Amino acid sequence: MIERLYQFQKTQERLIERIIDDENVNLNHLVLPKGGALPEHYSDSNVYMIVIRGQITLKLNDQEEHSYSSGSIVNIPYDTKMNIFNQHDEVLEFFVVKSPSPKNYQNVGESGD
Repeated sequence: MIERLYQFQKTQERLIERIIDDENVNLNHLVLPKGGALPEHYSDSNVYMIVIRGQITLKLNDQEEHSYSSGSIVNIPYDTKMNIFNQHDEVLEFFVVKSPSPKNYQNVGESGD
């Protein structure tokens, strides 16, 4: 086979799973029930969040909160402070695509260039 198959879980429960983590891309799958959130952190790559169920609420840097519904793809630049949570009744399910892989940013600022 030329292709490579990846699977992701189907659940209503809180879930954070790393599906792909290689030199090209990182792909994560997350499920957050109402009230669920991720710890505040900074984006370690150029990030795309693909909402497939529910609504995601984001607070980026010092901006006001914004919510995005299923069918939305939100792009977040490298090194942005992120707060991600589900304030809504419906379970939130989304994919996070990091491209290029964060491995490409590990040496940023270290070479003196």
